[in-house]
Amino acid sequence: MYSMTGFGAGTARDAICHYSVEIRSVNHRFFELKLRVPQTLSDPVYEQLIAQAARKRVARGSLLITVTEERAEALMPTVSINQPLAAAYAAAHAQLARTVGAGQETPAGADLLPPAVVQWIAAQPGVLTVSTGGQSAEARFLGLEPALVQALQRLGEARAREGLALAADVTSRTAQLSGWLGEIAQLSNSTPAQKRQRLSDRLARLLEGDQAPIGSIDPARLAQELALLADRIDISEEITRLRVHLGELLRLCSSDGSVGRQLDFLIQEIGREINTMGAKSQSAEIATRIVSMKTELERLREQVQNVE
Repeated sequence: MYSMTGFGAGTARDAICHYSVEIRSVNHRFFELKLRVPQTLSDPVYEQLIAQAARKRVARGSLLITVTEERAEALMPTVSINQPLAAAYAAAHAQLARTVGAGQETPAGADLLPPAVVQWIAAQPGVLTVSTGGQSAEARFLGLEPALVQALQRLGEARAREGLALAADVTSRTAQLSGWLGEIAQLSNSTPAQKRQRLSDRLARLLEGDQAPIGSIDPARLAQELALLADRIDISEEITRLRVHLGELLRLCSSDGSVGRQLDFLIQEIGREINTMGAKSQSAEIATRIVSMKTELERLREQVQNVE
């Protein structure tokens, strides 16, 4: 069992660059990746290779991967301006300004664009291009990969350590649920007989003073009603299914790999069986234990949300 929370860092160096990688992971319903790469070194292929490496080691959780590249001065990337494209954006902006301004005269010095407009033009695709010293995205990733693998390995170790603590807590809470279930099973064995006796006593009280003696009641009909009552309050099937679910919960706690979604499903099924037992049982003693089981199950549900 692994937690979805953890941290890992790694470094690597080659003849061109010094690489640093930091990975922070928190719980999430699915796999989510946020990547921070220096803007001047951003490349879709490079980022895709990083994402693929992360997906191989992490099945579930929200990851924030921060990449830093420190290059030698002679190998620093160069930024080029696509001047025709930048001029086209500037002309389009000027035309838009005239259209919105409804033909107002252009003020003096308008040939110098405001800083906000320049920033907007620079942010448009293709206006600025970055040269990484002739390195392809694949070559850059090969240099980064040792640092990334190291960070992912340390992240996995951190998630495994926290996963051990989660497994111990889930196991403890499952044992508590099993204990209450055993008590409910014992109490449920005597419930039909108690209900039968209570019904007989109630009938006797109702017929006291009546001209018809209690013996005139059809025994077959009375037996049928008692059988229907016993069937309505019988929770043996729910107890059996709940035992199976709790056993599976313990098995998943000791298994390897991503089990969070399976645990989510099991918690839902356990809650359904507990609710059914509470609805069917008419015993105050059983009801008290049902309430305790629901409270513990909510705590268990919160813990499971952190499992990968």
